[in-house]
Amino acid sequence: GRPVAVFMVGATRAMRGRRDGTSRATGGGLRFIDRNARGAVPRRVLLARRRAAWYARPVDPQQRTSPAVVDLGQLGESIELTPIATVVTDPRQPDNPIVAVNTAFERLTGYAREEILGRNCRFLAGPGTSGEARAALRAAQTAPRAAIVEVLNYRKDGSAFRNAVMIAPILDAAQRPRFFVGSQMDLGDAASPGDRHAAARARVDALTPRQRQVIEHLVAGLRNKQIGALLGIDEKTVKMHRAALLARLGCATSADAIRVGVEAGLGAADQAAARG
Repeated sequence: GRPVAVFMVGATRAMRGRRDGTSRATGGGLRFIDRNARGAVPRRVLLARRRAAWYARPVDPQQRTSPAVVDLGQLGESIELTPIATVVTDPRQPDNPIVAVNTAFERLTGYAREEILGRNCRFLAGPGTSGEARAALRAAQTAPRAAIVEVLNYRKDGSAFRNAVMIAPILDAAQRPRFFVGSQMDLGDAASPGDRHAAARARVDALTPRQRQVIEHLVAGLRNKQIGALLGIDEKTVKMHRAALLARLGCATSADAIRVGVEAGLGAADQAAARG
């Protein structure tokens, strides 16, 4: 049969241990053992069955995003929760304008929300911005695929800052980009990138092989559960390695570790692919 949503497991577990009924997953669906001693189906079991049936609804294996995930309102709420400067752009509108922005982006750039919405992200570019870096981002959007590029951008007051730009597409059911999420991280003083890169590489080289694998996946934008699946370890073990690498790098947050990883060149493969 067709695959069912992973939520089915949670719904099944939630019904175990009831005095008047249990449930189990069979053959890609749910089969209920839900009658009490009198042969009647209790109301609460019927309600639980409806909830579980909704959670276990068929999912198209070709659909990489659900309609709810592509909702702009939810995206806006989600990015507002992160301390990393983040925007959402709409490639279906002319010039791929910014349609959602969080407070961290306002703080990083000095622009107010009303000055950002409706503009293309290149409004942060200036005389020192690399055309090659901008081309790499355009290539990633055309593909579409995730990419990490280091760019020199400019705040509203004209001050330059080296920016690690990470973009990732959000696809609709037809595998076309519905939105792009772009996160931007200030890499510090743009005047001496060489020294900063060397220092970051030295810090990353001090990591264990497993810690290096974890930070490479963090830089690529993956979450703990995704990293665990790729490395063949559970999410708890990923969190343990992440905590250890943060301590070894001297970083307070994962965002700081990602910045160090980008400075060390861990995103270089993505940049090369975007240029290729």
